[in-house]
Amino acid sequence: MKLLHVDSSILGEHSASRALGAAIVAARKAAHPDLQVTYRDLAATPLPHLSGGSLAKADPAEAAAAEQVLQEFLEADVVVVGAPMYNFSIPSTLKAWIDRIAVAGRTFRYNEQGQPEGLAGGKQVVVASSRGGFHQDSGLDFQEPYLRKLFGFLGVRDVAFVRAEGLSVSPEQRAAAMEAALSALRPDLAAAA
Repeated sequence: MKLLHVDSSILGEHSASRALGAAIVAARKAAHPDLQVTYRDLAATPLPHLSGGSLAKADPAEAAAAEQVLQEFLEADVVVVGAPMYNFSIPSTLKAWIDRIAVAGRTFRYNEQGQPEGLAGGKQVVVASSRGGFHQDSGLDFQEPYLRKLFGFLGVRDVAFVRAEGLSVSPEQRAAAMEAALSALRPDLAAAA
């Protein structure tokens, strides 16, 4: 079994989404010692944002890197995405990664009626989500709906969120939110195949 772990927070060791993602991966490793983990840190090694040259594959090195990113995603049985909320959405580095995995003819296509069909199903995506405020059901959450829609568009039906909210309210709230998120890791998120 293969797991792809993607982090996008710029906060390094102070990142809640990184801590949650690491806990999810550790639980999976404990349950499946033979698990093959590929790790990609989008803050340490950001992908270039999509451009006309990217689409034209004008730079062979960039095209090869984009193909590697796509293959990591396609080959994974489980994808763990560390996704902090930045300005009600996701970090731009995570969007650059998404632009490399949302590839017509590879992870989605349009049928004869013009309807999209996802081609990357059969995997689970677990999003480790962190938010400074309280945004669940607030109308200001463009992170979770976007990620659910995006992965669904690619054919992934099994998308779960492990969420810590209110992290910037106070140190006590941060500790309580992290404890609640870690405690809420359901057995199927931690150990499912």
